[in-house]
Amino acid sequence: MTTPKFRPARLLLWSIAALIGLIALCTALLLTFDWNRAKPWLNERVSKATGRNFAIRGDLSLTWEKSQTDQDSWRRWVPWPRLSAKDIVLDNPDWARTGPHMAEIGQLTFSLSPLPLLAHNIVLPSLELNAPNIALERKPDGDNNWTFKSSGPSAWQLELKKLVLAKGTVRLLDPVSKIDIKADIDSLPVTSPEGYGIGWKVGGTFNKAAVSGEGKAGAVLSLQNSSTPYPLQASVHVGKTAIAIQGTLTKPSDLAALDLRLKLSGASMSNLYPLTGIVLPATPPFATEGRLIGKINRTGGDWTYDKFSGRVGSSDLSGTLEYIAQKPRPLLKGALLSNQLRLQDLAPLIGADSNASKANRGDGVAQPGNKVLPVEQFDTTRWGSIDADVKFTGRKIIRDKELPIQDLVADLHLKDSVLSLTPLNFGVAGGNLISNIKLDGSNKQIKAEMKISARHLKIKQLFPTLESAQASLGEINGDASLSAVGNSVASMLGSANGELKTLINQGSISKFVLEAAGLNIGNVVISKLFGDKQVKVNCLASDFAVTNGVMDARTFVMDTDDAIINVDGKINLAQESLALIIHPKSKGLRIFTLRTPIYVTGSFKNPDVGVDKGVLALKAGGAIALAVLAPVTAVLPLINISPDQQSDCAGLLAEARQKPVAPPPGKTLQQKRAKAH
Repeated sequence: MTTPKFRPARLLLWSIAALIGLIALCTALLLTFDWNRAKPWLNERVSKATGRNFAIRGDLSLTWEKSQTDQDSWRRWVPWPRLSAKDIVLDNPDWARTGPHMAEIGQLTFSLSPLPLLAHNIVLPSLELNAPNIALERKPDGDNNWTFKSSGPSAWQLELKKLVLAKGTVRLLDPVSKIDIKADIDSLPVTSPEGYGIGWKVGGTFNKAAVSGEGKAGAVLSLQNSSTPYPLQASVHVGKTAIAIQGTLTKPSDLAALDLRLKLSGASMSNLYPLTGIVLPATPPFATEGRLIGKINRTGGDWTYDKFSGRVGSSDLSGTLEYIAQKPRPLLKGALLSNQLRLQDLAPLIGADSNASKANRGDGVAQPGNKVLPVEQFDTTRWGSIDADVKFTGRKIIRDKELPIQDLVADLHLKDSVLSLTPLNFGVAGGNLISNIKLDGSNKQIKAEMKISARHLKIKQLFPTLESAQASLGEINGDASLSAVGNSVASMLGSANGELKTLINQGSISKFVLEAAGLNIGNVVISKLFGDKQVKVNCLASDFAVTNGVMDARTFVMDTDDAIINVDGKINLAQESLALIIHPKSKGLRIFTLRTPIYVTGSFKNPDVGVDKGVLALKAGGAIALAVLAPVTAVLPLINISPDQQSDCAGLLAEARQKPVAPPPGKTLQQKRAKAH
């Protein structure tokens, strides 16, 4: 009997044939299988995973497509399944107000790369959404409808490479952020050269302000490809704020590169805080344009508004600002420049603008008609949200009166709710007004500390249009040191403690000089004392103690060729009231007609000047009172006197040269009464 020979070649052929047959059978089953039979199983699994009812109510189909991988290997021969599902719904939680469904999708189509499944990676080369209607909603307590129940960490990772959107809507309702907006998305009939494939319109409200806008974007959003920029264009209005962007976004999953042309305009920069989270000051209406460059990193991100330019009120503004997301607080740093800065445009910073301006920028606190000092409060609740290091330079200052302020330099620092201006310097009349200001907003009330010095302000430069002032060699010098507690300029000055000192020598003064400076009270006083003539001032020394908002004239002496003028009394900053008595004393036989004391009383808003207690009424504006309040910044001709120079008030000058002091914020000044003169 003959034993049959073993034939391995035949066995191999049969094995290959069996494998091919099995693959063919599986392929036939996949191609011919009615995938709608799998819908109940899929619906149940998704509903269980999300904790919400999920349903594919339309047709479910599977097709195969050629692999889109760029790899030159056997992987490119593995086909990709492409799944399509129609009429999909995902329910909202029971508490939702946006309707029964969180999502309604006309058709969802995605392709799947099968080989990464072996490593627990779900790679979707593309996801197409046709007619999606999405409703995103958050409750006042913070719960939202886009967070699903979790069964713990998953071993699977999802990677989406491309997202294709067609016609649809997205609504966001968020009482926490006071947002209720709806965006309508539609395909553009023709793709533009810039790559725009979809257009959108948005409407609704944000923080009770109307929202409207429109824009365009690319039809295909490449989420992972860093070499494919995604085009963006938008124009949106939020209340009085307008935002326009145009540029590209690369690798949106990581925000690898955001490069946009950004235009911003609005009633006040402070209104940008709800939109950006960046603390900016109150300003007049503004408009800027620049390049916005952004990227996300592990610490949060880095955004730069590069080389922007524009206007704030009537002033020009340019510079670069960088926002760095970091712990414990983000940082805003940069440099700003104004070539022509209108002084009035700085008024909203301290609430000193008009009530019409306040209403336009959305501030609800109007300045009372009988008050001069600004009552608008600083919003310190925002100060702790960011740190800042910003330098501002104003090359030329423009103001209504002919006061020659040449430039402004301010270094602003904000850290842990403490705002510092170190320094805040003005160049004035060939000299300098130097100040260091610290505002601690970490408590309910701001603790303020201010040190101000005026040095070498030249009289002839103070009044360049007055011929009578050009012969004067005098200078202005003065110092102030104050501390205070409060949340507005009015409340801080009303609680202030410290000292103010000023010096004069070899100056001249007349009612015309005071008119030029806008000091109408001083104008009336000088007119009553000296008439219309120019008065030579040998020296002036003033020393005010400020105790709990009350300025006490410890020393105020002006020595002229005709008389010695003494002033005593008080100025109440809290009540905005004046109680000063001016005592003139004639020198020798020189003609000096007025010997009766002059009384300056009334309020800052409506001061009275009279030669007796039946005072003469005098109306004066806010600028008048403010000039009387601050001798260190009032336009008075001061000069340093040499120690060996003979003068009737050399002793006063020596006394006034002592540096002013201020106690810590909230503490009362322990003052000493100056010697009588």
